[in-house]
Amino acid sequence: MDKNSKIYIAGSSGMVGLAILKELQLDGYTNIITRTHQELDLINQVEVKWFLKEQQPEYIFVCCGKVGGIKGNSTYPVEFLYENIMMGMNIIRYSYEAEVKKILYLGSSCILPKECPQPIQPEYLLTGKLEPTNEGYALAKASNIRLAQYYNKEYNTNYITAIPASIYGYGDNFHPEYSHLIPAIMQRMYNAEVNHIKEIEIWGDGSVFREFLYSSDLANACIFLMNNYDKTETINIGSGFDMNIKQIVKDIAGTVEFNGKLKYDANKPNGTFRKLLDSSKILNLGWKPKINFKDGLKMLYKYYLEEVIK
Repeated sequence: MDKNSKIYIAGSSGMVGLAILKELQLDGYTNIITRTHQELDLINQVEVKWFLKEQQPEYIFVCCGKVGGIKGNSTYPVEFLYENIMMGMNIIRYSYEAEVKKILYLGSSCILPKECPQPIQPEYLLTGKLEPTNEGYALAKASNIRLAQYYNKEYNTNYITAIPASIYGYGDNFHPEYSHLIPAIMQRMYNAEVNHIKEIEIWGDGSVFREFLYSSDLANACIFLMNNYDKTETINIGSGFDMNIKQIVKDIAGTVEFNGKLKYDANKPNGTFRKLLDSSKILNLGWKPKINFKDGLKMLYKYYLEEVIK
């Protein structure tokens, strides 16, 4: 990409899209297109078709999507499947018609099989049963990855796909019911301290492992790949290490200065036991993450205090 290349970020108001926007601006890119959901409904085929035809972007970062934790995915599988599959397929299909030079489509580590060898290779996608609690989301994202790869095969396009580890960071979702692990627990601990509640509940038994990557590290990786990667094979983006949920919760408690008790509810779902990505390909290309987990938690908590509950 040149500094004046026309770049569209699909999902620029979300955590990942916002991070990519900020990184592009810091890197000196000046011709960036963004649209809110109110301005452009990515589920609507006609709107997407005419938007891309009119704007003619050269590069597209596809990081839009309906996202949520275990509860949200379990409660609304129709919405998670339909909305995510339509957004991705509309952008991929009409990007071809608009002659977009290159697309980066982002999947998620939770779309990989529930049980597969560790660390996880990208080619394990669709080789086994999915985690039931987020199957709809996973099917949608996996289908869009395949569609991008099929376009490369059939029409000789340059559509790259990546699977990042679990993301947290500036712009994260702190919805009381449908947020992901880190913001959900962080908010619960903060509220407990403020309201003098001595115990909070954690879903699952705390035995599973998760790999996390800060949002600005992912954004940096996405820009790096757009400039340095042109293969059809999906590539992983991760920090290279994972942690037990109990350790993650302990680190969040330390950040929030929560001193109460933790009650793990083993009757609630754990999710996939482990999903550590093999990120050796991108690391060998020369990219590496900059933000360690504890520093990332401090940055996220600062965002929460200053911009979410201000």
